[in-house]
Amino acid sequence: MSKHLAKKEARRRKREERAAEAARSARAASAPGEKHASSRGKSGEKRRNQAGAGTGHGAHKRSGSARKPQAARSADRKRTRTPAAKSFCPLAEKCGGCSLAGMPYADQLARKQQAMEKLFAPIVARSGCAVDPIAPMERPFGYRHKAATPFAPGPQGAVHSGFFAAGTHRIVPCASCPVEAEGAREILNGVARTLEELGISAHNEDTHRGLARYAVLRLGWRTSEGILTLVTNGRDLPRRSELVERLVALDPRITCLAQNVNQRPGNAILGRETTVLAGKPVMRDQLLGCTFEISPTAFYQTNPEQTEVLYSLAIDAAGFCDGDVVLDAYCGSGTIGICAAAAAREAGGRLRLIGVERGEEAVRDARRNAQLNQLDDAEFIAEDATTYLTHAASDGQHVDVLLMDPPRAGSTQAFLRNAAALGPRRIVYVSCNPATQVRDLELLGRMGYRTVSVSPVDMFPHTDHVETVAALERA
Repeated sequence: MSKHLAKKEARRRKREERAAEAARSARAASAPGEKHASSRGKSGEKRRNQAGAGTGHGAHKRSGSARKPQAARSADRKRTRTPAAKSFCPLAEKCGGCSLAGMPYADQLARKQQAMEKLFAPIVARSGCAVDPIAPMERPFGYRHKAATPFAPGPQGAVHSGFFAAGTHRIVPCASCPVEAEGAREILNGVARTLEELGISAHNEDTHRGLARYAVLRLGWRTSEGILTLVTNGRDLPRRSELVERLVALDPRITCLAQNVNQRPGNAILGRETTVLAGKPVMRDQLLGCTFEISPTAFYQTNPEQTEVLYSLAIDAAGFCDGDVVLDAYCGSGTIGICAAAAAREAGGRLRLIGVERGEEAVRDARRNAQLNQLDDAEFIAEDATTYLTHAASDGQHVDVLLMDPPRAGSTQAFLRNAAALGPRRIVYVSCNPATQVRDLELLGRMGYRTVSVSPVDMFPHTDHVETVAALERA
C-alpha cells in the first residue's frame, strides 16, 4: 500500500504545519475581539469563522511583527495570567465549564503537555517512546457543536435556562457561549422562551415536578443540519402542535425535532424513550470525507474539527496493510472504523471491518453509515465489547489491528487479556481519560505489547481535558 504510506506522510507533514501555525497564533494572541486570519481554505472554515464572530467572544490574530525575546514573552504571560478579568468569558467563574478561560491558549497547551508527559512518564521510561507535542486548535472558539441547557421554574411561570452552577441546581443564565457553535445558545434560550410563552412548566430537580427538563442541541460542522431534543418528565406535551411548529421555526438548521422522556431523578440528561416530532429521524455530518447519519441519542464527538485530527492520528498509528482484519471495539456509530476503511480504500487497499458496540441504536446507525459510505466489507455487532472479545478469543479468532475507544472508565482486564489473545500486530487505543489509559497500557505491556507512540489532542480548549491516541505493537 505505497499510496497509503505517501498519504500518511503527507498527513503527518500537514499536522506538523498546522501545529506550528497554531502555536505561532497562540503566542501572538491579542484581544479577544479581533479577527483571526486563516489560510487553510477548507470548505467549512468560513462557517467556523462566522461561528466565532457571532458569540460575543474573540479569536486569535496572528501578529505581523517580529517575535519577542524570551524574557519579554515570559513577562507578557505573567501579566496576562493574573487578573480574572482577562478571561474571554464573563461567566467563566460562575459556569465553571472553562476552567482555564483566564489563561492564554499557548500557556494552556504548555500546561497540558507537561501534564501528559508526567502522566505517561512510566510508560515512556519502559517503552522508549516519547509523548508527541499536543495537537492544538488553530482557532479555539466556537468548537462545541453539541450544547444543552437545563430548565428551572421561576416566578409566575417563568422558565429559566443556562447552566447549573457547580454543585447546585441553580441556573446561571447565559446569552451566548464563546466555545459553542454559532447561534447554539440563542436557540436553546429560544426554547425556554417558547415554553414560557406557551405555559409549559419547567422541571424542578429538587421536587421532581414540572415537565420540561432539558433541551439538547446538535449542529452539523460540515452540514447545515441539526437535531433539537426536548427532554421531558412525561410523555404528554401541552399544545403539542403549536410547540412543535414554534421550535422548528427557531432556526433553519433544526432538521430534526425529537422528544426524549426521562422520568428518573438524577443527573442523567437523557432517558431511554425517544420520539421524533418533526423533520427527518437523523441529521448528517461529515468527517474525513465520510458522511455520517446521527440519531437524536447517538454518541457523536462534540468537537468535530479536532475529531478529524484525532482520527487521522489513529489511522496513521494503525499502519494498515491491504486485506487487514480490523476490530473496532466500543465503536459507537462506527465513525473511527468507517473513516479508517474509507482511507484504506482511497489508498488502493481494503480492510475487513468488524465493529462491536453494546448499544443497539448505535449499531443500527453504524450499519447505516457503512452503507452510506459504500463499505461492503463491514460488520457491526450489538454486544458488550468484553463479552465479544472473550468469545472471539476462545474461538481462536485473529485480528490484524485492534482499534479501541472505551468510555472514561477505560477498559476491563478481561477485555485486555482477550485482546492480546487475538494477536493483533497493532493496538490503537483512543482515550478520553488518559489516566485510565495509562493503567490499561501498563496491563497490555505485561501481556506482550509495547507502547510505540502517544499523541495528545486538545479536544476541549480552555478546559483541563485532553484526549490521547496511543499505539502499541506486539513485542
